[in-house]
Amino acid sequence: MLRRLGVLDWIRIGLLLLGLVFVATGLLPWEAATESMDEIGPLLIFLVAIIVVAELTKEAQVFDAIAARMAVLGRGNYAALFFLCVAFASFVTIFLNLDTTAVLLTPVMLALAPKARIAALPLAMTTIWLANTASLLLPVSNLTNLLGMEKIGLDAQEFAARMWSPQIAAIAVTMVFLWVFYWRRGERRDLRYTPPVLEPVADRVLFGAASAGCLLFIALLLLEVHVAVAATAAAVIVLGAFLLRARERLTWSLIPWQLVIFVTGLFLVVPTLSLHGMSTLMTWLIGADGNPYRTAAVGAGLSNVINNLPAYTAVEAVIPAADQDRLLALLVGTNVGPVVTPWASLATLLWFESCRRHEVKVPMRRFLLTGTGLAVVGLVATVWALVNVG
Repeated sequence: MLRRLGVLDWIRIGLLLLGLVFVATGLLPWEAATESMDEIGPLLIFLVAIIVVAELTKEAQVFDAIAARMAVLGRGNYAALFFLCVAFASFVTIFLNLDTTAVLLTPVMLALAPKARIAALPLAMTTIWLANTASLLLPVSNLTNLLGMEKIGLDAQEFAARMWSPQIAAIAVTMVFLWVFYWRRGERRDLRYTPPVLEPVADRVLFGAASAGCLLFIALLLLEVHVAVAATAAAVIVLGAFLLRARERLTWSLIPWQLVIFVTGLFLVVPTLSLHGMSTLMTWLIGADGNPYRTAAVGAGLSNVINNLPAYTAVEAVIPAADQDRLLALLVGTNVGPVVTPWASLATLLWFESCRRHEVKVPMRRFLLTGTGLAVVGLVATVWALVNVG
């Protein structure tokens, strides 16, 4: 097992061990540590449950069926396929979390590419960019949203009411950048693609149960059921079907232990650093004038340097709960901004690995430059929508 651990796995384990050392040595008081663990407990339940649902939904071929039907519906027209892919990736990100889009939808789309003779890179860039930029609308769309809900003081519907216009702005800017730099004919080179032949799903019962689980999760969210309860209910349905029909597919690898370890360690290390000087630095970076554009820019910049989760938790700690606009602007920065460096979000790191496995070459210089442009324009447009429309 130790031989199978990668560099990222060791970093996650090291982060947790460092956090435990901080608690053991008193650098992080026990009361502060237990408060952090109480805060993230329900979030970890949600993360485990929704990732299990997403993994088994992929196993049940739900994503494959939708992707293939999109390609058929596009009838060989790249513009039509572009809008369908944007809608699909945005929907999955909004309702099933950005990691589902980046980690599970990416291999589905890349597997579809050779079947329909579709250029793979445009499909790949659509999933990773929208995994980040389409994650503003609902609390469940991104872990950073869930982390900020208690301090922001909004329920799911109120959150969506504030973030609908920033979300539209972020997706619109992303669409422009996707088309100009990856989808237009001069970039993809093909005039049309070949619609694939639709294949029947292997097990209709599993397909139906997984679809029902996803729909139940969405319905419970609309009824304002707690995300941990909604995700757990959906997981029970899907797991039950697999227990009856394909028990051999239920393995321990379904549990995202790496993410659980990373988030737990993060919520021990960041509070410790905040108690010992980091809060002063964060306060200086975002300034005292309450500028939401500056706050978003700091969140985006830190995300591309140290990852968006520690960036959000570090900056959020120094913003007063009453300053709702800046807290939401910070979410814009840490959700829309992490599209420049490969390590800016966990989803991007896992996306790169998926591209490598499918032998899809991602030109790094192009990725960095186009991502920088998207981050800058996307942040300005999205924060403007938040301040003036949201």
